[in-house]
Amino acid sequence: MVEYLPPPRILLTGLTMVESARWHDGRLWFAHWGAGEVLAVDVEGRVEKMADGPRMMGWAVDWLPDGRLITTGPTVTRHESHGQSVVHRARGGNEIVIDPHGHMYVDGFDFDFLGGGAPEPGWIDLVAPDGSSRRVAGDLEFPNGMVVTPDGATLVVAESFAGRLTAFDIGDDGSLTGRRVWARGLGPDGICIDSESGIWAQTADTAAHSDDPRAPAGACVRVLEGGEITHRVETELACFACALGGPGGRTLFLLCNEFEGVDRMAAVQARRSATIYVTEAPVRGAGSDRR
Repeated sequence: MVEYLPPPRILLTGLTMVESARWHDGRLWFAHWGAGEVLAVDVEGRVEKMADGPRMMGWAVDWLPDGRLITTGPTVTRHESHGQSVVHRARGGNEIVIDPHGHMYVDGFDFDFLGGGAPEPGWIDLVAPDGSSRRVAGDLEFPNGMVVTPDGATLVVAESFAGRLTAFDIGDDGSLTGRRVWARGLGPDGICIDSESGIWAQTADTAAHSDDPRAPAGACVRVLEGGEITHRVETELACFACALGGPGGRTLFLLCNEFEGVDRMAAVQARRSATIYVTEAPVRGAGSDRR
């Protein structure tokens, strides 16, 4: 039986578009798309700009083991401690995750999603400390959020167009092998993982995917490997990303935006209706979301 979480409450609103949620250094950090900035908010709703980001859609954040911020976008950019930004890799990407060993994975695709280009297979690249990279996975259907399991052994990527989570074994050299389906029948975007390897991911039974007028605008579920769903939470806006953090690591942050199709994103951003909700999760966060 699926258990419903307590109704989420608003932590922060009045934003353009929010994505790439990470709990880091005692606050929730996220990409403020359209505004070109990385913001951090504490559990009381106090927000602070932490760095510049690309003034565009489709970019994400994570940290190197030494604490330096990385942002994706047109390039993979490294933010040094003294405030300077350096191009780490000339080719950019969509989402990013850095595992406990420092392996930096960047995913992406080679078609104009916002411009209505015909879909092409996506990829995951392993980016080295010197900025060189190699392809470690391909033939992905719009790769999106990524997480690494608490033991550092498995990478899971959201394939948004396929409605599934796909898992890979991580080799000592960062190679990805053993490709398999973690769960099907979802609508995954930005995902997060808890200390028991439960993954919070968006569902496909929402207003954006259904003709049912009773379908919620947004919903996330906690899913185990194999597809068992244990918990669910629904939101008033479409949920684009989530993260676990807060005191004790059991606060579930839900990053939500209005959605009227990719051709209406600029108009939606102008309304500044993007909202971050919070509720309480059954299991604390782990892995990349606990740094």
